[in-house]
Amino acid sequence: MRTPGIFIFGMVLAPCGWILELTSTVAPGWRTINNIPGESSDLVLQQGLWDICRTFTSSRDILCNQQDTQYFSAQIIQIARGLMLAALILNVIAIGVASAGVRCWTDTPQWTVAGIGGLLIFISGVLTIIPVAWYTHIMTSIFSTSTDIRVGYCLVLGFIGGIMEVLGGLVMSIGLCRRCDGRKQDQRPRTNAVKSARDPSPPHRVIVPSVISVSSASSASSVPYYSKQSEMDFTRAKTQQDRPVNTAYKAQPYDSDL
Repeated sequence: MRTPGIFIFGMVLAPCGWILELTSTVAPGWRTINNIPGESSDLVLQQGLWDICRTFTSSRDILCNQQDTQYFSAQIIQIARGLMLAALILNVIAIGVASAGVRCWTDTPQWTVAGIGGLLIFISGVLTIIPVAWYTHIMTSIFSTSTDIRVGYCLVLGFIGGIMEVLGGLVMSIGLCRRCDGRKQDQRPRTNAVKSARDPSPPHRVIVPSVISVSSASSASSVPYYSKQSEMDFTRAKTQQDRPVNTAYKAQPYDSDL
């Protein structure tokens, strides 16, 4: 038996979403701050959940491990850290459960286990989208020394990874619905069997058509049967009777009589 397409779809999207989610969590690119007062015009400040980097566009120099107590003490940063870490751990567990349920090395998958794994993947995607969407909504209200605040690439990766996990987990969760349908189908024959046992129907009468034997039919027939040999003998005898007799035949004397 082939692996169902819904499981293949979910098992492909879940690891891809996890990689994007991991990159979004550890990279310092949730927002970028430009045109900082008192700083160089080519300075771009990149802020993430765990680190802050100073990037100079002219020289391509990057200085990380920058400290900003007011930024890291914001409530959204603390909540986003916890939710992103929980989503990463939950997605790893979900992929393991789903792999045990899909069982590509066997003939039939375990629909219930695979469906539970898909449900966990779906929850992991939701846990990723919540902090990303919240941070995007209040991004400009978080403490900053400049008003030129732009969306970082980590937010884009977080949205894409969360959506991939939500779609993959939602599709794999169909396995639970199929399992419920299978149980209903298994219960229908049992119900019909119990109903037939309670209300037995009378047996059907089978009408067997009468069969006429060949021997009786041949004996009852009045048409004589002639074989091919008898017909040939009759024709030969008739030919001999119709042949004329040569009466003018006279025996010729032999030379010895002369």
